Amino acid sequence: MESLFSFSAPDQTALAKAEILTEALPYIQRYAGQTFVVKYGGHAMGDPEAARNFAEDVVLLKAVGINPIVVHGGGPQIGRMLKQLGIESTFVGGLRVTDKETAYVAEMVLSGAINKEIVGWIMQAGGQAVGLSGKDAGLVTARKIEGREADPNRGIERNVDIGFVGEPVAVNPTILDTLTHNGVIPVVAPIAPDEKGETFNINADTMAGAIAAHIGAARLFLLTDVAGVLDKQGNLLTDLDPKRIAALQADGTVSGGMIPKLETCITAVEGGVDAAVILDGRVPHVTLLEIFTRGGAGTPPRQRSRLLRPPPTGGRRRRDRRWR
Repeated sequence: MESLFSFSAPDQTALAKAEILTEALPYIQRYAGQTFVVKYGGHAMGDPEAARNFAEDVVLLKAVGINPIVVHGGGPQIGRMLKQLGIESTFVGGLRVTDKETAYVAEMVLSGAINKEIVGWIMQAGGQAVGLSGKDAGLVTARKIEGREADPNRGIERNVDIGFVGEPVAVNPTILDTLTHNGVIPVVAPIAPDEKGETFNINADTMAGAIAAHIGAARLFLLTDVAGVLDKQGNLLTDLDPKRIAALQADGTVSGGMIPKLETCITAVEGGVDAAVILDGRVPHVTLLEIFTRGGAGTPPRQRSRLLRPPPTGGRRRRDRRWR
């Protein structure tokens, strides 16, 4: 008697997709309900396909029960607008010197065009998003900071007034909690007032790190346009600690915009974030690779630099955290 059933070899593409899903399952279960702060760099925003990939990533995170909070930069876009307006930009220690006019332009570009563009991409990917800055609902209070630069005549560093550039001193997460608990992805521009109401431009890495530390995020991801932290031979440094970072700064291996990134990573893990990771935002879906695969984005060829929070005393690791 002939069989009433017939079987064919499984489609290899479909089988590979199924294997990816099963590999991701334990990480989806482990991170459900936790918060990830993702800093989306201005350098990564120029490519519509990359923007679409990023939006799909954060929408997927939300769909599987993780709460992403996006903090974005916009340095190149601010630079272009300042150039169009005939305003010259200068930098100290990787931070833009910001007078009153530049601060106004920065807020216009960051809280306006860029913020709403990212919200639009997330909405197109099927998510719900709301754009805001540190001004909204008292999310972030800032204070003025001074830059530091080398004094070639004295061989030391000196303080430099860099204008309306600030750093977060207080975070009120109420608006973030309200949005995330209602299925909405917050998209935060790095602008905040001080206690007197003056507006300050904040480095986006610093803003993301402060928010991540205050809310106890499980992960801080800094997406940029480089592979990560490179040594003087151009090799990627994949696992770092505060002592090694200090040495890299002292010998000039890291400089410019990488300095606030690394300082942010240290502050975040010291503040309770389990891991801060600098990811190559040019790699498609790099955030998903880091979160949901066994090797993370560190699988060769490596595409990230990572700083882990040390295990609790006694070396025991919390069961609700992943330590690769």
